[in-house]
Amino acid sequence: MKPNPKTQTIKVDYLARVEGEGALYVRIKNGKINDLKFKIFEPPRFFEAFLRGRRFTEAPDITARICGICPVAYQMSSIHAMEKILGIQISGPLRELRRLLYCGEWIESHVLHVYMLHAPDFLGFPDSIQMARVYPDIVQTGLRLKKIGNEIVRVLGGREIHPINVKVGGFYKIPPRKAFLELLDDLKWARDAAIGMVRFTAGLEFPEFERDYEFVALSHPDEYPFNEGRLVSNKGLDIPVDAYEDHFQEIHVEHSNALHSVLKARGAYFVGPLARFNLNFEKLSALTREVCRDVGLIPEVRNPFKSIVVRSVETLYALEEAIRIIEHLEMPEAPAVDYSIKPGTGHGCTEAPRGILYHRYTIDAQGIIQQARIVPPTSQNQKTIENDLYHYVSGHLDLPKEELTWQCEQTIRNYDPCISCATHFLRLEIEEVE
Repeated sequence: MKPNPKTQTIKVDYLARVEGEGALYVRIKNGKINDLKFKIFEPPRFFEAFLRGRRFTEAPDITARICGICPVAYQMSSIHAMEKILGIQISGPLRELRRLLYCGEWIESHVLHVYMLHAPDFLGFPDSIQMARVYPDIVQTGLRLKKIGNEIVRVLGGREIHPINVKVGGFYKIPPRKAFLELLDDLKWARDAAIGMVRFTAGLEFPEFERDYEFVALSHPDEYPFNEGRLVSNKGLDIPVDAYEDHFQEIHVEHSNALHSVLKARGAYFVGPLARFNLNFEKLSALTREVCRDVGLIPEVRNPFKSIVVRSVETLYALEEAIRIIEHLEMPEAPAVDYSIKPGTGHGCTEAPRGILYHRYTIDAQGIIQQARIVPPTSQNQKTIENDLYHYVSGHLDLPKEELTWQCEQTIRNYDPCISCATHFLRLEIEEVE
């Protein structure tokens, strides 16, 4: 039986198949949305406060603990910010190895989301365990692909979760070339599997839903962005990373323990795979572009439900890039470059699987962190997620309540929100009254 679209409440106390704890509340009155909240209720984690007073060399290991899914992104954003202060420029084999490490993280994160968290929405299952009973081959392929991404991170990062081998200036040690070459057979299998992954996801049924987003991502003149580039958008933004805070601001909303990030000039914006794809399509590998065209996926993609296809595309690209790097790798002469400590402020921004991740640090002459600021991608997408929910619900009030609730959850999962990441940066203010 269809609900009365005039007055109803949609309430999801705990969102399933997202990282962290969040909830959804929608109140419809007289046929219009009266109240809508995407609630992030995990307690703040205060990582910036933990960083103050620590040596700058500790930042990569501390920030890696913010997220078990994308620790490399946190490490690398912190490292790039510190290297800006110290005047370090990484090039050659060390830079290539950093891209390889990022490939591993993108593969394992995207595959986890596509196969385990998002595909059940499209195939009508409550979770991947139920899905595996009907589609065991799909789930087994996903598990093997994810393991291959994890293995890249283990070999180069020292361990799969919260890697420990990266440092300001490079790495603590470089594995022997043989360790990289041993990855190639699995990576080539995975490349073929990822082509199938793109075709599988492109064949899913998607709700008709498009909006006029402002997509924001890094853009590099020579490569699909991981670690470096300028911040650009499809609506005219084109700035260096160190100008981030001149153009973006965070706004506190009462119902969330995470701040909403907005562009000062225009409001909500969209980061992540769709933004990268739309702004950097021509930087994808030739094979990846060919597969995209074969399945009819070309910029500009404005349906967020198709993010599952774009994540599959980026998985294919990351596998192609990993193979290229390993096959052409020249071993570095040293695992890291030398540098001298000096005071200053540095900004870093890299592309986490979910979108741009901004860090800013100030250190003193002894290398002690005086200030730290971190803006995760999920907090940057939170306003856009709420806007999507508002427009989607408004256009689908005739759906049965159970189906509408399911599709609201799926709308949130389009962004693969990392809720735990988004709750760590609220300011804690304590007022003592005598």
